[in-house]
Amino acid sequence: MSAMERDGADVGWLVPLEAVDCRGRRVDRRLVVTHVVRPGEDLVAVARHYLAGRVGAGDVVVLGQKLVSICQGRLVPLAEVRVGPLARLLSRAVRPTPHGLGLRRPETMAMALREVGTARILRACAAGAVDRLRGRHGAFYRVAGSRVWAIDGPGPDTLPPYDEYVVLAPDDPDAVARRVARAVGAMAAVVDVNDLAAAVLGASPGVDRDLVRCALRDNPMGQGRARTPLGWLSPRRAFTDGGGRYPAP
Repeated sequence: MSAMERDGADVGWLVPLEAVDCRGRRVDRRLVVTHVVRPGEDLVAVARHYLAGRVGAGDVVVLGQKLVSICQGRLVPLAEVRVGPLARLLSRAVRPTPHGLGLRRPETMAMALREVGTARILRACAAGAVDRLRGRHGAFYRVAGSRVWAIDGPGPDTLPPYDEYVVLAPDDPDAVARRVARAVGAMAAVVDVNDLAAAVLGASPGVDRDLVRCALRDNPMGQGRARTPLGWLSPRRAFTDGGGRYPAP
């Protein structure tokens, strides 16, 4: 069965988005509806299949961190996560956010502790507590770092089969971005985007990270079942391809 048959007739469609103004430039944005990427798939091959010949040297390919992590096999079944007393305790102190439970889920907190260590998470918790007293937010993740920020736990709208997994931050996202950039003939960035913020986890040489964050700050790549983890930004020229369709792999 082909990916088209398995994942629906919309696989491969371009999704044009409203252009945005960032850093004095007009940025055109396009996303691609992909098949449901499975653990162990070749990320470079996936990116090349959907994008090669369609992007140019001035474009920035954006790769959702969950897509990268899945290809790397950086995911753990919920049933296999060992949740200790500290993870349960700390998870209760996490405030839920509009885009999901995040570290409020004991399993994701347990993986955060595993990823960066107990000492760092406790320092982050202390910084977060000070933030709350001052009426601010963000210190917890600044101290915990991107490997915690990028942990993705399942929610009610998570696309199966990943509603039964915790997806961890990708390994060496700068190297991933460089490989994809070489494969498709454009710049590339690995991004973690949600309704609260946009972060660039890794990028190939020449990428304006501030511009990428600005262009994605409205979370155009979506959450849950959107199936648009791949796309590109055109900050220096208008997109003139006229839309169209990419075949599914």
